[in-house]
Amino acid sequence: MVVAECFLLILLVVLILALLSGYPVAFAIGGASILVGVVASWFGAFDMLMLGALPGRVFAIMTNETLLAVPLFVFMGAILERSRIAENLLTTMGQLFGRVPGGLGVAVILVGALLAASTGVVGATVVAMGLISLPAMRRAGYDEPLASGLICAAGSTAQIIPPSTVLILLGVMLQDANTQAMLSQGGFNSHQIGVTDLFAAALVPGLILVLFYLLTMAWRALFKSESCPPLVMNDEERRTLPRRVLSTMLPPLVLIILVLGSILSGVATATESAALGGVGACILAILGRQMSFKVIRDASRSAMSMSLMIYGILIGAAILSLVFRALGGEEVIAELLDAVPGGLTGAILFVLLMMFVLGFILDTFEIIFIVMPIFAPPLIMMGADPLWLGVASAIVLQTSYLTPPFGYAIFFLKGAVSDLKLTTVYRGVIPFVLLQLLGVAAIWEWPQLVLWLPGVLAN
Repeated sequence: MVVAECFLLILLVVLILALLSGYPVAFAIGGASILVGVVASWFGAFDMLMLGALPGRVFAIMTNETLLAVPLFVFMGAILERSRIAENLLTTMGQLFGRVPGGLGVAVILVGALLAASTGVVGATVVAMGLISLPAMRRAGYDEPLASGLICAAGSTAQIIPPSTVLILLGVMLQDANTQAMLSQGGFNSHQIGVTDLFAAALVPGLILVLFYLLTMAWRALFKSESCPPLVMNDEERRTLPRRVLSTMLPPLVLIILVLGSILSGVATATESAALGGVGACILAILGRQMSFKVIRDASRSAMSMSLMIYGILIGAAILSLVFRALGGEEVIAELLDAVPGGLTGAILFVLLMMFVLGFILDTFEIIFIVMPIFAPPLIMMGADPLWLGVASAIVLQTSYLTPPFGYAIFFLKGAVSDLKLTTVYRGVIPFVLLQLLGVAAIWEWPQLVLWLPGVLAN
């Protein structure tokens, strides 16, 4: 047992080194696990026959219908981005709200939420808004850290507002963790949590985060209006604004209502709704005369790239899970969480804090696939609600897109706007990281913010 625990520590160290090396994540996770497993087998701490279960796990991953929603939602978002629907929405909403101090910032937040509910992909949302909104905010005289922070924060809401690729993956992981926890306790509950439940649980907290951003923008407009002046419009833009608002807002809103409504009402699964969203996005692009072979090709490539990355990491995580459990990792983690002061409260705080710290150096997907299979089952066995745990984890993981030095939203924006300084973006995102942590505090104090809507829909 002592030898196995030593190899657990070695596995952790090798895994961190492999991830920090810059090697592809899927190979880093899987390769580090196999390497430690082989060495541990020489000392009798690991049975290589355990890897015989891997083909079955890989097959289960590849045939999981829920995971098909990921490339479909990415495809839908890519079509909306490349067909200029997102661009038109940003431009029109900016003019609608931009006539008052802070109005352009409000437009960025609201459009970010709409795009989040349309695409579910942070990168697509941040890049689209960075290319369109930042030049407009610069021309209006906005404080540059504020403008860049708003764009990154609004784009990152694609992680928490459903439909979201992160929520899909968390839902799959939590479903497995919930089943494992119940089997470990010798019981079984006929009601299994799923991606639809997590979508419903995340909707209200996601809207609360948007409200926090809007209140922050209102405070800046009232007390520091020089940092967010109004937008100047010509007579023609004012005259045509009502028609343009209706024509640009109505199609995405209808698409959002169809996709989210079909999921939350139980009419369709997440995968079926994602397929509906993809078809709907193509129809909107055709009606807007923006559909072309290039748009379809680029959107399909984006969907394929995201799918390959996720499936590769999932297979690597499956190898890690096998080696970790064979080395007795489950018992060690359970003992560790039991030893944390404060019982369940202390254990949840410990895991969320660890995820927050890992967000400074790792990507969201890496954290999900490493942390959730290891820590979620013992937390659920201790009494944590899987849905609440999933939403709290999603909000904490959302900060990983904004926290320096490796916040992905920061680099998405920097890549889209090459003359933007990283230090400027770093200064701009800090207030929004604090607001996201405030969101975790809100659902901690009032858990019904998470549990109310799933309960209503279940009745």
